[in-house]
Amino acid sequence: MKTQMDHLVVLAANLEMGVQWCEATLGITPGPGGEHDKYGTHNRLFKIATPAYPTAYLEIIAINPHAVRPKKMQPTRWFDMDDATLQAAVKTEPRLVHWVVNTPDMQAARMALRMQGIDRGPAVSASRRTSKGVLNWQISVRADGQRLFDGTLPSLIQWGKPEATDPMRLHPRNTLPRSGVSLQSVAVTHPSAAKLQGAYEAIGLEGVTVSEGAANLVATLQTPKGLVQLQSLGA
Repeated sequence: MKTQMDHLVVLAANLEMGVQWCEATLGITPGPGGEHDKYGTHNRLFKIATPAYPTAYLEIIAINPHAVRPKKMQPTRWFDMDDATLQAAVKTEPRLVHWVVNTPDMQAARMALRMQGIDRGPAVSASRRTSKGVLNWQISVRADGQRLFDGTLPSLIQWGKPEATDPMRLHPRNTLPRSGVSLQSVAVTHPSAAKLQGAYEAIGLEGVTVSEGAANLVATLQTPKGLVQLQSLGA
């Protein structure tokens, strides 16, 4: 079992504010993203990959005010986006709130977490079109939309259709140009650091520093504005 950083999730009150924040904070304009019909959200993306994090990108996500969600869809959005406290935390400025790791075996990774007493949620299938083809993926989303551990326990994603011979061929890293921003490190503090460390080890996640303390997810980025630290601050 092995997983690796897939992407960071920055939540914005609206996508326009997210773009403005990115330009002011990181010195770049994020690339295009897409819409997520199941959850009524949309995003902007840009690559932050490095040799240590070869598939990494950053997602700026917001509720799409123009989305019309099918009545049969799960009413609760992913990443705690319907949580009033989290919405208040990003009302004036977007914030890093979560992260996602990719796995070659979604079911095995979910079971590994379940053996640790953690219900990461079922695997939800999704897709969207890009200029280079259709992106297909499965992502773990709980029915209540919760991120768990204040956003420091990553969601799981598996790219490609189950029968794909090369599931990573159509991955956002291959559809995004270099952005001028690169991920240098990821660190986590949490009151339940030992349980988090056990969860990371269970899914084969490496390259993340974990220590005990107030809940926080910290990503250090090299940007046109120099080194920038994004922090969740327990949001």
